[in-house]
Amino acid sequence: MNIKQLLLSFVFVSTLIGCRQNADTHNKTHQEASHAMSNADIKEASFDFGTWITSNRRKSNDDYVSEFKRYKSGGIDEILINTGTDPKELERLVPLAKAEGLKVHAWIMAMNRPGDSVALQHPEWYVVSRDGKSCYDTRPYVNYYQWLCPTREASRNHVLSLVEGLAKVEGIESVHLDYIRFPDIFLPIGLLPKYNLVQDEELPEFDFCYCDECINAFEKVHHKNPKEIKNTAIDMEWKNFRLNAIKSVVDDAYKIVHKYNKKLTAAVFPYPEMADHMVRQRWDKWDIDEVYPMIYHGFYNEEIDWIGYATKQGVTDIESENISLHTGVYLPPFKSAEELKEAIVLAKENGAKGVTFFDGNGLTDAYLEAIQDVKSQMNL
Repeated sequence: MNIKQLLLSFVFVSTLIGCRQNADTHNKTHQEASHAMSNADIKEASFDFGTWITSNRRKSNDDYVSEFKRYKSGGIDEILINTGTDPKELERLVPLAKAEGLKVHAWIMAMNRPGDSVALQHPEWYVVSRDGKSCYDTRPYVNYYQWLCPTREASRNHVLSLVEGLAKVEGIESVHLDYIRFPDIFLPIGLLPKYNLVQDEELPEFDFCYCDECINAFEKVHHKNPKEIKNTAIDMEWKNFRLNAIKSVVDDAYKIVHKYNKKLTAAVFPYPEMADHMVRQRWDKWDIDEVYPMIYHGFYNEEIDWIGYATKQGVTDIESENISLHTGVYLPPFKSAEELKEAIVLAKENGAKGVTFFDGNGLTDAYLEAIQDVKSQMNL
């Protein structure tokens, strides 16, 4: 089905549902249609398009105003800005973006803190692999992987203090957590050739965290040492310990940002079961306001329809929770504006509250025109 057919189908179904919403509630088909319509009404009013961007302190205010105007005129509603966790830089950019009608989120690299001058003074803060290597000086996959331990009080409090510094900035919508997980125990399948890797099992050099703090905390509750577990991949207590360590950081961050009347959002792996398997991240269990799953189909050697599939998986898992979902898409694999339109329609049809693009530099004029076109056809 091409994009025009998808859009016509969407309009037709919306109209049909509207006609049926007062029909016999005992008829199953009509019940489902009414439920879909009530959900659609809520999402229709708040469907947003966003983009992740990274700030440049050398870039002038005038240049940023031009950039923000271009986003807004191209259909973008919000920007998620990585300022290197610098509140001052965020304070500079927020009023410029808001003046152009853009909502602003403060994007922070949370547990992965490359080049963090404070953390680097504390080698004990870093996660340790099953083969005994610390991220302080031995980094998995890439040199910018410098992960902090979420269990150790000092390292987790450092991250939370950075969250609080951003939450204090006036005018932001949320603090947006990224890398809020452990290092990848499994890479996306499409990236494995880049690293000349085969990952058919949990390899010790990518399995974290086995620092003294994690070992002691786990032993205190479960009376066993993870280093002595024969097959850690199937030990659910050890897996849940790490899932809960990340959840604890998120839940504390939630309390902090809400103290300043801000929301907590996060960039997460495609859907909860997948995130659980790949990076020890179970985001449907978190205290959080919105999630932005990175449904980067090219990373997984998937086709565009997978964006709809993964969106639906996430929406289904958080259906009973007070969490909304924005589908994140990675622009380089798209071959045309028509493909991007298709991805947007699939995300919306499967329950997303918005679509966010990585990243601003990849938003060509053709893509911005496509976003505007979809917005007008969907009456967004």
